Amino acid sequence: MALSRRLNQIDRMVTKHYSHIWDCCCDHGLLGMKLLERSAADALHFVDMVEPLMCELEAQLKKYAAPTDNWQVHCLDVAHLPIAQTPAEDSHLVIIAGVGGDLMIELVTKILANNPSRVIEFLLCPVYQQYKLRLALIKLGLNLEAEYLLRDNKQFYEIIHVTVNNDPARSEQLSPVGSLMWDFSQPEHRDYRLRMIEHYRRMQNNNPKAAEVVKQYRELK
Repeated sequence: MALSRRLNQIDRMVTKHYSHIWDCCCDHGLLGMKLLERSAADALHFVDMVEPLMCELEAQLKKYAAPTDNWQVHCLDVAHLPIAQTPAEDSHLVIIAGVGGDLMIELVTKILANNPSRVIEFLLCPVYQQYKLRLALIKLGLNLEAEYLLRDNKQFYEIIHVTVNNDPARSEQLSPVGSLMWDFSQPEHRDYRLRMIEHYRRMQNNNPKAAEVVKQYRELK
């Protein structure tokens, strides 16, 4: 199966080699298979809690992937990735896509709490609650590596690459409304900004804090 525009962009944002890539909530594993095909990591991990999907995916991998040690299928809660069982010097990229911001916040928070001494990068693509997710990532002390805004099948997606790395020479401060992803010469970007402004304007009667969010989106250059 061909990858969607969204998954293709996530794939393009994996620009270096890792010891481990964790493709979480991976569904049919299409993204992970693309990363496996181009050897983006020493070990590619497919993670989801839906056992029938994981059994089917494992059967496909055994049939079509090279019979080596560079992939594993895990049927488990993403919050409990076995990162601690890997060598301390290993690098990790955790990809989480296709779920809401609330669940992403919960998963990222637990992964970091379970692995306090590890340098972990996250590539995140929430289906909604982007602003709330960004605030949580800032509170967790994560820094921005890259971000991208795209429209796929009539829906907008923000793809956010963050890391626990605290070296200011390598990372930028994460913005609640995005920074690097905007290109207002693109009509889609202008459209998305207006949609976010209207969304939070409608929330102002019930949530006074929404006015500040509207202000932040309006002030984007």
